[in-house]
Amino acid sequence: MTEPMLPAGARHNSEARDRVILIVYTAAIFTSALLLFSVQPLFTKMVLPRLGGSPAVWSVAMVFFQSLLLGGYAYAHYISQFRNRLIPVAIHLLVLVAALLTLPLSIATGWGTPPASGYAFWLLGLFTVSIGLPFFALAANNPLLQAWFVRTGHPNGPDPYFLYASSNIGSFLALLSYPVLLEPTLTLRSQNLVWTAGYGLLILLIAGCGYLLLRSPKMDISASADDSAAAVAPSWMLRARWVFLAAVPSGLLIAVTAHISTDVAAAPLLWVLPLSLYLLTWVLVFQSRPLLPHKWMLALQPLAIAVIAILLAYTGTANLLVMLAGHLISFFIIAMACHGELARTRPDARHLTGFYVALSFGGMVGGLFAGLVAPYSFSWIAEYPILLALAVLCRPLVVERVPQWTRWYWALLAALAVALIAPAFASGTIYDWISINRMLIVGDVAAVAAFAALVLRANRWKVFATIVLALALIRLYPSDDGRVDTVRSFFGVHKIQVTSNGQYHVLLHGTTIHGAEKMLNDDGTPVTGRPEPITYYHPSGGIGQGIAAIRARKGGEPLRVAVIGLGSGSLACASQPGETWKFFEIDQSMVDTARDPKYFTYVSKCAPDLQPVMGDARLTFANEPNGTYDLIIVDAYSSDAIPIHLATREAMAIYKSKLTPRGAVLMHVSNRHLELTSVVVGIAAANGLKSWSFSEDSDRDAEYIFSTSVVISAREPEDVGSIATSQDWTLTEPRPHQRVWTDDYSNVLGAVWRRLREGEE
Repeated sequence: MTEPMLPAGARHNSEARDRVILIVYTAAIFTSALLLFSVQPLFTKMVLPRLGGSPAVWSVAMVFFQSLLLGGYAYAHYISQFRNRLIPVAIHLLVLVAALLTLPLSIATGWGTPPASGYAFWLLGLFTVSIGLPFFALAANNPLLQAWFVRTGHPNGPDPYFLYASSNIGSFLALLSYPVLLEPTLTLRSQNLVWTAGYGLLILLIAGCGYLLLRSPKMDISASADDSAAAVAPSWMLRARWVFLAAVPSGLLIAVTAHISTDVAAAPLLWVLPLSLYLLTWVLVFQSRPLLPHKWMLALQPLAIAVIAILLAYTGTANLLVMLAGHLISFFIIAMACHGELARTRPDARHLTGFYVALSFGGMVGGLFAGLVAPYSFSWIAEYPILLALAVLCRPLVVERVPQWTRWYWALLAALAVALIAPAFASGTIYDWISINRMLIVGDVAAVAAFAALVLRANRWKVFATIVLALALIRLYPSDDGRVDTVRSFFGVHKIQVTSNGQYHVLLHGTTIHGAEKMLNDDGTPVTGRPEPITYYHPSGGIGQGIAAIRARKGGEPLRVAVIGLGSGSLACASQPGETWKFFEIDQSMVDTARDPKYFTYVSKCAPDLQPVMGDARLTFANEPNGTYDLIIVDAYSSDAIPIHLATREAMAIYKSKLTPRGAVLMHVSNRHLELTSVVVGIAAANGLKSWSFSEDSDRDAEYIFSTSVVISAREPEDVGSIATSQDWTLTEPRPHQRVWTDDYSNVLGAVWRRLREGEE
């Protein structure tokens, strides 16, 4: 039975009551958003060790969160249709209490070990059964509480979108505080308990919101006397436009996150930066008086797209902060333009929940494309330039400023495209010139697109086609010297580069070299016999010296060695006859690449019967018999993206338990952006081990023999043989005020800061 309704807009609340309503609803929405977006890095960090710390875990997590957000919004839209206000209040409180009974957060029983394949779908299942219900309940709060607020009769009820800004302020603060405040100061367990307490507080706040709703005058927003066009139900074309405007920045969020985290660290520090900016755009565009006017963002958007195109074409090395700033600021401007269009076309309050359903559906579509479809469809990160080009179509329709000029635009663009694309299919002087000047040419074409958008006010399809040309040139004229093959898996995109003279085959992940092999001698003849390990694994480097020292200390007895991380298979050729070497690898595509002699011959020539143990090393290595290995080489840190869970006190305890009484752990810690030597020394000392560090520039980069930073840890100095007295190695003590990394605590921000402060040694 429905309740009698007063005419819409009737005022019966006192000013004091209106203040209470505003405070309680704002507090509830703010707290809900705080919990909603703090749980994302919190729980994802709990899951990371299950899959090797891969950045793809975050991409799949984002797909889950965006999909469940749609479910929460649809649920809010449905229960908001009840005219009896008690029903949605009772239903939602029951859902919240049921979710509370599943807390504190934990990985569901039976989901400890991932399968051999299908990681993305396994992760979606893990997230669903572990945190599905509490996240679903949180996801519904924002649109549901706004709909309740409209029906309280508050004077701001007709335009409640300012509460959406409040929601996103909570989200923004939650994400920004995670790497800066929560991660460096609280353990995962403490974060979990605080989050659970916050969830209980939220239930009380939402109960207060329900009470205030039920005690307010009866309002019927569907019976408004306002019959203006703003109150008319949105057309399906407008709804489709909302979906598109939400999908593009959502997909870009995952794409730019993957781009920047692949080459730095799979850690919440870098996940939350783009997501925080993404949420900040929602805060800004739904303000009654936006701090950054929408017309400014529309003017800056083509320039931001041009900047990203130039950064994607850039082939040199630049400061980490400069590169991050370029991508993130440009992403922020693009998202502001898209979300500003959504705010500009938002509907009347009676269609509020439907509007949020369209937004969440678009967010899910963008997330599915960037997080699930693209990794299985492309062998390289194609989603970033694709979404960048689609961002142009988010611009509103405009009347062209000088149609007598722009009518020739298509013909001129076609001629330019032929002139620039045709040389890519034939070698010669023009091809070489364009390849050398690719960054300049891409920048010029992107500048033409910006000129067309801002000065000529050209149709958005003309600007779109120009940006597509600029991005296509990046792919047609690759920066890599020689031929490149790409292999993409759940764990990232790997490039196998054959240098232009065919002398070297190089394995790269992002811009980081994982290994290389010399295939031709300097005179052009093929290299025969057993290949010599190079890059970080040359006998004269830290890893080579560590192996030689332990071998000499053994006095001729065969070594028993475990290697975590296969790469190109270089260390397979560091073994000697009679020795036992066992490799542990998580990425099957790496194993296939290392085994294929057309790419690398280390495995085929030195260990043709190699059968690596597949899976995350923290899970698989723990199953090895105790006291087995003379040397454990942890080579998961040669990339700038590190699996943090392999550098914790608990991980080192596992390594130590697998060593023989005089064994040693050798950890490769070369990294451009994070200082990891002190981290390894700290976790070793926490397990009663002494550590010696090595860092030396080989000055032989042209021969693909690189400088390395390594740490070797053992119980006593005599266990590491000649290293204990070598001038190249330094006995290193743990830093007294630096907190030891554990499975419950890590501080990536501190590692970045130490690298910036101390520089590369």
